[in-house]
Amino acid sequence: MKITNVRKNTDGDITAVKLDNNQEVNIQEAISMTEEGKIEGVNVSYAKNGRSYLRSNPNGVQQDNLDQMPTF
Repeated sequence: MKITNVRKNTDGDITAVKLDNNQEVNIQEAISMTEEGKIEGVNVSYAKNGRSYLRSNPNGVQQDNLDQMPTF
């Protein structure tokens, strides 16, 4: 599966994603699914405070960046 859209809160943080099968999942579930190899094109990274987050795999295509994806 691949992420096609994102939902952001008022701070601009991604709180949920929509997958190419139209399934909507919250960000924590998306992180777990990525760790299990169920979502392509992203990886799990860790902030300095230890919080996990999704990050687009680098490929040189700006539109693939999670922050640039259409919202839903």
